[in-house]
Amino acid sequence: MANTFHRPTGPRAEYQEKQRQRVLKSTSLENEFPRLKSLTVKLEYHDSENREKRNRLKYMVNLTNAKSVFRFKCPNSECIRGDFDLTKEVAEAVRKHRTTVTGKMGCRGTTIKKGRCANTLHYTLLLGY
Repeated sequence: MANTFHRPTGPRAEYQEKQRQRVLKSTSLENEFPRLKSLTVKLEYHDSENREKRNRLKYMVNLTNAKSVFRFKCPNSECIRGDFDLTKEVAEAVRKHRTTVTGKMGCRGTTIKKGRCANTLHYTLLLGY
């Protein structure tokens, strides 16, 4: 008996698929930013009250394979049309030749139960040229 894969459906899944296609259609970071030689990203997710650190991630980006649309999913499984898009932050950092960028970004998604998602991403971009 063959295993079948059940693809999730609903507003969150539809949104995620559109975003996945957007990422796939973009050029690589290497092609988009030829001066950029390295990128390390440190992410820390916080809940809506900004008190719980949900996840931490340190990501050493492979510039050849990573896409120039640079986004991360919101960890809230009930969030619809949220997520964190750092595309503009990376582009601006490269344009200004910055080596370190820190910031935070609120999730713009919504949930059925609570309305606005309001999770927060704290990020650090470490860029090498």
